[in-house]
Amino acid sequence: MSLASDVEVLRSIPIFAKIEPAKLKLLAFTSERLEFMDGEELCHQGDFGDAAYIILDGQADVLVDTPNGALKVAEVGRNDIIGEIAILCDVPRTATVTANTDLATLKISKDNFFQLLGQFPQIGIEVMHELASRLHHTTQALTAAKARLRDLEKT
Repeated sequence: MSLASDVEVLRSIPIFAKIEPAKLKLLAFTSERLEFMDGEELCHQGDFGDAAYIILDGQADVLVDTPNGALKVAEVGRNDIIGEIAILCDVPRTATVTANTDLATLKISKDNFFQLLGQFPQIGIEVMHELASRLHHTTQALTAAKARLRDLEKT
C-alpha cells in the first residue's frame, strides 16, 4: 500500500472522517506501517501501551487472560482502532491482540495520537463515542452472562 491508499483508509474511519486530507497524510506519514502474520501478537496484556493501531487489512482476536487461559472477547478488523485505552488511560494493555489472518496496520505513537486529539477535538469526541459503544456492549454481555450464571446456580 502507498501513502495515498493509507490516507484513503484513514478517511474511511469515522474518527478521522472530518480531518482534512493534508493532516491525514501527515498522520499516515508519521505513523509506522506494520504487518503481522497469522498468529502473531500486536500487543500483549499487561505490557506498557505506547501506541494505538489502526487495522488497514485483515482480522485479529482480542484475548483476555483468565485463570482458565485466554478468553476471546472480540474480533477486530479493517478500520478498527485498538490499543487506545492503554494510551488514553495510561494503563497497561488490557488485552492481548493476535492476528488471525495476515494483518496490515498503522501504528500511531502515543505522542502523535495526543497531538492529533489536541488539533482536532472532534476526534476526541469520536474516540469517546467508540469507547462508550464498547462499554455499552460489554455491559450488555456482562448482564447476560450474570443472568445465565444466576439461572445455573438456581438449578
